[in-house]
Amino acid sequence: MDLIDLPSRSRDKTIQDLREFSRKLVRELGFMRTSLAGSELAPSAVHAIIEVGLQPGIQARDLAGILRLDKSNTSRQVAKLEAAGLLAREASADDARSSRLYLTESGHALRARIDQFATDQVSHALRRMAPEDQESLIRFLSLYADALSSENPNDAPAPTSSGIEGQIHEGYLPGCIGDVASLHARYYAQASGFGVYFERKVATELAEFAEELPARGKNLWLYMDGGRTLASIVIDGDLATRKAHLRWFIVDESLRGMGVGRALLARAMAFVDERYDETYLWTFKGLDAARHLYEAAGFTLTQQSEGRQWGSVVVEQRFNRVRPR
Repeated sequence: MDLIDLPSRSRDKTIQDLREFSRKLVRELGFMRTSLAGSELAPSAVHAIIEVGLQPGIQARDLAGILRLDKSNTSRQVAKLEAAGLLAREASADDARSSRLYLTESGHALRARIDQFATDQVSHALRRMAPEDQESLIRFLSLYADALSSENPNDAPAPTSSGIEGQIHEGYLPGCIGDVASLHARYYAQASGFGVYFERKVATELAEFAEELPARGKNLWLYMDGGRTLASIVIDGDLATRKAHLRWFIVDESLRGMGVGRALLARAMAFVDERYDETYLWTFKGLDAARHLYEAAGFTLTQQSEGRQWGSVVVEQRFNRVRPR
């Protein structure tokens, strides 16, 4: 009997059956477990290892799209795999603000074990199917996967301005010092080659500042997601001189280009304009995206000189902003 002669099925019945088959696949393939494919990793981490192995040098934002995860979750996943010695980051040759991901030697070894586990799992199942059924399975699964991906409801939209504002916290939160120091350490290690001296300096001075809070003329804003700090900005001011120091402005790579930096900077500028006549900051030459934000907020370059205290030679720059009249 040809396929077209089969009795037609109701749409509701087709949906019900497909959902049932999908649930069974999820269970049988092991996605309900805390680890997957004979590893000690969660399913999303296993898939991250596989995709980076297939596309060495992939950027985190592209990995997020493939895994159907939002960028902040992908960033946390990458950080965990990096800490476990399975992934390594390298600064992009065409953009120092972004990094490319590669498997380490341990990562390649793990990927080989994952591949073997999955190959054995599929091979054992196919032995129970006739060759012609295997061909049909591949064809129809391909059609179904393409149909799902054409309009996937799990694609994570970029945060809206109202959503960003809702995730900005004012003041200290437990764990934020370590998160902010980590953001700085990873970014400036890639951008400028900084090491432990810089990370220790950020953590120590930020902790000293946080101990003073709440304090008149000083404030800290954090962008929070999933209990972690993914961006920060600080105003450390002196009300007697009416000058404010903008410090520790950093945005996680996964959030860049989404407006989080602009939202934090706007909060900080609204704060200083109520209290100070002038605001200044120190940064390093070559960080063009940050400079664009500063200049858009009214900062101008007033001083630059070579600095050697950070573990590598950089050009330090001072930007000043006078309160709009």
